[in-house]
Amino acid sequence: MKLGKRHKAVGGRQETTKRFLHGLLLLTLIISSCSAGDNHLSKISPPVIQDDLDRESLRAAVRRSLDFLAKVPGDRVLAERPRRVTAQEVKETLLSFLEVTELWDRPEKMVAALRSRFELVPFMHDPAEILVSGYYQPVIEGSLTPTGAYRFPIYRKPDSLVETFSRHEIDVLGRLRGKGYEIAWMKDPVELFFLHIQGSGILRLEDGRTFSVNYAASNGRPYTGIGKILVDEGKLAADELSAARLRRYLKEHPEEREPLFARNERYIYFRFVESGPLGSLEIPLTPGRSVAADPDYFPKGAPAFLVSRRPLLDAAGNLAGWLPFSRFVLNQDAGAAIRGPGRLDLYFGSGAEAGDEAGFMKSDGRLYFLLRKKSGAQ
Repeated sequence: MKLGKRHKAVGGRQETTKRFLHGLLLLTLIISSCSAGDNHLSKISPPVIQDDLDRESLRAAVRRSLDFLAKVPGDRVLAERPRRVTAQEVKETLLSFLEVTELWDRPEKMVAALRSRFELVPFMHDPAEILVSGYYQPVIEGSLTPTGAYRFPIYRKPDSLVETFSRHEIDVLGRLRGKGYEIAWMKDPVELFFLHIQGSGILRLEDGRTFSVNYAASNGRPYTGIGKILVDEGKLAADELSAARLRRYLKEHPEEREPLFARNERYIYFRFVESGPLGSLEIPLTPGRSVAADPDYFPKGAPAFLVSRRPLLDAAGNLAGWLPFSRFVLNQDAGAAIRGPGRLDLYFGSGAEAGDEAGFMKSDGRLYFLLRKKSGAQ
C-alpha cells in the first residue's frame, strides 16, 4: 500500500532523532556477568534499549514528575506491587535518571550508567502480557454561550456529588440543566461523548479563540466501553474496531446514540485550565512520553521503558501497518478503563492526527519500570 505524507513525516522524525541521538542504539543491558539472583535484571529477559524520541521531551517529562513529587511526603507509599515503593525512592530514581540522560549521545557510557544505577523491574511476571492503547486531546468546536447550533452542554463539577446521576439522567432527563453548571456548549453529541472518553480537549470558538478543558471529576458510576458492546452484538467486527470506526457508526446510526451512550453510565465533569492537558498528577502531559497506568501497580510519576508497536497510517488516515517502537515513558495519568497490571494507555498529543493514531492503538507490549538501586547494590 502506498503511504502518503504521514509515512514521510514518520521517516523524517526518525532521521532527525537518529542525528540528534548520535547513534543512540543502547543495544542490550549487559547482564551476562550477573549471577542468578544478583538483581532484578538477572531475573528477566532484558529489552533492547532504544528510544525513538528526542532527549528533551524525556527530560521535560521527568521534570514534571519531579514537580509532582516535590509536593508529596517522601515516606508516602506510591505502590505496593510488585513491591512497596515510596515517593522518596521515585524521586531519587528520577534525579539519577535525569543525570544519566546527560550521556544520551555516548551510548556505551549510558548503558553502563543504567546498569550500575537502576533495577529494571517488569510490570508483570511476564511483561509481554501488557496491552497498550492510546489516547489524545481532541480539538473541538464549541461556544461559551448556548445557541441553536451549540446546545449540548459541557458541565463543571456540581457543588455536591452526593447525587451521582447516571449519563442518561444527566443528558436525557436533564437533572443538571439550568442549575448554572454549564461552562460551554458543543454542536455534536458524538464529539461530546468522545471528549468524555478522552478526559480533556481544546475548545475552539468561532472567533478563533481556544480554551483548554480538563477532567475535574466523575459521577462515580462504572465505565463501559460501547465499542465492545457493538462487537458483542455483532454490529462491528473486532478487527475493524477503532475510534474512527466507532465515530462513523454513531453518526450513521443516530437512533442508536442515546441508548448506547446510556450504557456507559460514567459521566465526566470538566474545568478550564491554563495549560493542558493535565493528568491525574495535576501536571501537564508530554506527547509520546506520558502514560496512564493503574497506580496500584505502577508508582505515580515513575519512569519506565516501553516496547510495543504503533499504528502506521496512510495519507487518508487509514491503518496501513504497524511500526515497532521503544522509549522511556513516565507514569503521569490514570483512567477508569486502565485497571490491573496488564493495561497501559499512551498519550499521543493533540489534534486530528494524534487522534487517528491513538484511535487505532491497540497492541501487545512489554513494560519495565526503573528504580534506583539501594546503596551498595550492583
